[in-house]
Amino acid sequence: MTGTIRIAIVDDHPLFREGVTRSLSEIGGFEMVGEGATAQDAERLAATMRPDILLLDISMPGGGLSAVASILANHPAQKIVMLTVSEANADVTKALNAGVNGYVLKGVGSRGLADILRNVAAGESYLSPTLSARLLSDLQSQQPTDGLAERLRQLTDRQTEILRLVAEGLSNKEVALRLELQEKTVKHHMTGVLSKLNVRNRTEAALMMREWRDRDRPS
Repeated sequence: MTGTIRIAIVDDHPLFREGVTRSLSEIGGFEMVGEGATAQDAERLAATMRPDILLLDISMPGGGLSAVASILANHPAQKIVMLTVSEANADVTKALNAGVNGYVLKGVGSRGLADILRNVAAGESYLSPTLSARLLSDLQSQQPTDGLAERLRQLTDRQTEILRLVAEGLSNKEVALRLELQEKTVKHHMTGVLSKLNVRNRTEAALMMREWRDRDRPS
């Protein structure tokens, strides 16, 4: 994505909002188009300002995750990044299942956040590395990695091809363009992938593919 990235931030701590706004403005390439403190504010900003990316906290009046569900139901193309202190697996999983494009912990530096937002604006997804490692660890404890190759072999050639691209960070739309398919066809294949691998969302499926790829790569 080229040009200025339009950002709206919703967090019930004014000083934090001001800090993010100031930091991104100083870095450049971002335009802050709105602020809010509640889930209702988030829904209003998505409807009226149509930011390229909406930054949301989880802990806010009305609930950040509730806001995600409502916003994406009405504006499915809206990109949402959670910016939160919550490292709870339940919150991470709910956010990913709801369809957020990124999950970032508040300890991130300003330049790191700027890079993440640029990548999300360009169509990529992001999950903080510590959370990614934890999700993979939990996934391995539930489904031992000894059977990883066997589970992946259940996938059709097309499903494997799509999952490889998803594991590289491509969105369903980008996968569809790369493979010259309809986006709804990619979504259908991903539904089959999740079912066969017995995982809850595309991030977990991508983690499994990356784990297998890394283990299979010659040392």
